[in-house]
Amino acid sequence: MKPMPTQTEPLIGPDNMLDVREVPCSIKHGLILKTYFELPVGGHFILRNGHDPVPLRYQFEAKFPGTFTWEHLHRRPDDVAVKITKLKALDMPAESCPHCCEG
Repeated sequence: MKPMPTQTEPLIGPDNMLDVREVPCSIKHGLILKTYFELPVGGHFILRNGHDPVPLRYQFEAKFPGTFTWEHLHRRPDDVAVKITKLKALDMPAESCPHCCEG
C-alpha cells in the first residue's frame, strides 16, 4: 500500500495519475479539487478511484461549468479511471473553495 498524499507534497506524478483508491473519504474530494485548481489551462490528470465518482462529477458541473472535460478511460468493478482536463481558468481563487482545504 502506498503512503497517503498530504497537502504539502505533489498530488500527481509525471504520469498525471492521481490514485485515490486508498485515500480516506474525509480528504479525498479536497485532494481532487486541489489537484484540479493547480492544473494549468489545457492540463489534465487521470483520477483513479474505487468506484465511479458520480457525485464528484455533479460537484464539478455545479461549481465549474464549462471549464473541464470528464472522460472515462475505464470502468471496472473496483477501479475507475477518469481523465479530467481543465479547459479554461476558473473564476474563483482556490481559497474561496471550502472543499479544497479539507484534510
